[in-house]
Amino acid sequence: MLITNNLDRFREAILALPLHRPLTKEELLVEPLLMERSGKVEMYYAPHNEYANPGAKVVIVGLTPGWSQMEIAIGEARTCLAEGLGDEEVCRRAKEAARFAGPMRSHLTGMLDELGLNRKLQLASCGELFDSGQTLLHTTSVLRYPVFVNQRNYNGTQPSLLAHPLLKREARLTVEEQLDYMREALIIPLGVSVENVLRQFAQEEKLEEERCLWGFPHPSGANGHRHRQFAEHYETMKERLNAYFISL
Repeated sequence: MLITNNLDRFREAILALPLHRPLTKEELLVEPLLMERSGKVEMYYAPHNEYANPGAKVVIVGLTPGWSQMEIAIGEARTCLAEGLGDEEVCRRAKEAARFAGPMRSHLTGMLDELGLNRKLQLASCGELFDSGQTLLHTTSVLRYPVFVNQRNYNGTQPSLLAHPLLKREARLTVEEQLDYMREALIIPLGVSVENVLRQFAQEEKLEEERCLWGFPHPSGANGHRHRQFAEHYETMKERLNAYFISL
């Protein structure tokens, strides 16, 4: 299902982009695709987090789409629009192309398998969540649209997400518009920055803490501490995962 009709707002800007080649920052980080600006913080449009799967059993939550995800998502949307596909199909295909693409996906699914989530879901591997088992999965970000600071990927700390009016507003919208209506889903925040945001909303009773798998590291290869972080939280994550599935 589509969450918003924002694709219609940016349709002409996407259609004006070249087809069948990688897109550049000079082509995408431009005013026609800018959603909002607050000082050095800029939020641009990308279509993949417009599509939601309300029947998901697992919700994986990142911080914000980075440049690579934005480029893949808009490139796929450009192709789909040229094919004359409807908006929901455009956003769905953009999501499938862009979500956790590359080595990060194998890091992520490997850790989930080690925790035994695949067995809980009756899958051979959590890699199936991105393929034959994708009806079980919803992926999103606390900042659903790409955020850049000085044209660089936002890292969650500078500025502080919860202290910045624009960023906090966008994070609240994600919780209220996506996580709230997926009330049966297990929520997996990726990394400390995302976890801190969701813990804040859990304290405000906007989110059920029991559904959140706290302690999961960000699976990016740039996170050189992910193996240590995973090992440190392994037992508590395993216990929470077991308790969550027992409660269903």
